[in-house]
Amino acid sequence: MAANPAQKRYLSRTIPITIAYLATIFIAAALVDDRSSVSAGVVALALLPGIAALGWIWALARLLVELDDEYLRMLEVRKFLVATAVVLAVSSVWGLLEMFTSVPRLPIFYIFPLWCFSLIFGQLVNRAKLDDGDCS
Repeated sequence: MAANPAQKRYLSRTIPITIAYLATIFIAAALVDDRSSVSAGVVALALLPGIAALGWIWALARLLVELDDEYLRMLEVRKFLVATAVVLAVSSVWGLLEMFTSVPRLPIFYIFPLWCFSLIFGQLVNRAKLDDGDCS
């Protein structure tokens, strides 16, 4: 993936963001008890990983802006759209199951990791389209 300069910059942004995300998750998990009352410190610790997640979203947006090649940009956008479709489908179906049955609640926290994981499906769609010789 990192052959394009925009993609190299994307990787150079996401690596420190990922390290910050993981570090803040571990710090928050170590310092905040599940039964803690709401306080400014607890809220701040809980929000730190969220700030890193916003960094990922910013890095993805920068990738789209910085990609000069329209074809590569189209492939990234299609990947994002497939991931978004997967997340919308899963969250809609699971939400209905939660509403009408006794399935366990899905914490909303998992939506963004699911979207990131679903980028794999977008990449597979791109590869399938490329293998067919059809880019549309």
